[in-house]
Amino acid sequence: MKAIVVTRYGSPDVLQLQEVAKPTPKDHEVLIKIRASSVSSGDSRIRRADPFLVRFFYGFSRPKASILGNEFAGVIEAVGQGVTRFRPGDEVFGAAGFNLGTNAEYITLPEDGPIAHKPANITFEGAAVIPFGATAALHFLRDKANIQPGQKILINGASGSLGTAAIQLAKHFGAEVTAINSGANAELVRSLGADKMIDYTREDFTQSGETYDLIFDSIGKLSFAQSKGSLKEDGLFLAASAGLTEFFQAMWTSIIGGKKVVAGVVEEDQSALLFLKDLIETGKLRAVIDRTYTLEETAEAHRYVDKGHKKGNVVIRIPQVEEQEIRA
Repeated sequence: MKAIVVTRYGSPDVLQLQEVAKPTPKDHEVLIKIRASSVSSGDSRIRRADPFLVRFFYGFSRPKASILGNEFAGVIEAVGQGVTRFRPGDEVFGAAGFNLGTNAEYITLPEDGPIAHKPANITFEGAAVIPFGATAALHFLRDKANIQPGQKILINGASGSLGTAAIQLAKHFGAEVTAINSGANAELVRSLGADKMIDYTREDFTQSGETYDLIFDSIGKLSFAQSKGSLKEDGLFLAASAGLTEFFQAMWTSIIGGKKVVAGVVEEDQSALLFLKDLIETGKLRAVIDRTYTLEETAEAHRYVDKGHKKGNVVIRIPQVEEQEIRA
């Protein structure tokens, strides 16, 4: 099968299209023919080993995972012994977790892992970009912050993968949303439900006098020190792209009380995917796609993501054999 292989940290040039062995499902595993995956800011950070904390999880000298990519949508091709939740032909979406591996034509995963049947009202491309941003946003907003109706939340990086999902989820939970992004993305964030918008090229939110219950930094561009004055007395700073500093601050502020930093590693699971699936099927959550690339163009997709200006998500579309034959 074709896959994008990486053997060292570095620029997008380290990504190489190669032929690798097609996996075979073991007991209680499923073989998924991937129809679409993505390149997220998380993939970019892992490829660059930036922040350095990445090396603690993915290898100090080189990546332990030779194939990047965390989220996917596809079709079950085969199942191992003992599988009961899925059968060949099922359309599914989900995440590969710390092992990664979705920038490829096939992947095997445990049937009890973060996999769910794909919502019927969304394309493979749309389903493939839900697990990373929406799961992370759900983790921080619902599970860590216990977001409540009427609370005020400020979302930095509101037009990115996490940000576009966070706007929609915060509105679903009844919060008042203020989005920070460039003026060029104002229409997008308002269409997702943002009540207010701050153009960071023209305004400094710390000078407005507004205070928030939650400040969600989806892109790692804010600091707790910078944001502290804009938090209410028991407010939370949600560091979705945390480095070592934020992890230490999270431990320290959990002890001293008052305003707190919340950081941590997001682990996708089936329950989160099923919750998001329901929101998609009821029209309360939609995928935002900026650009679509083929598997062969994955390095170019990384170059685009590295610029830091994507709107929503970048899709990697994996053509099927019949499509390749037609083009030939």
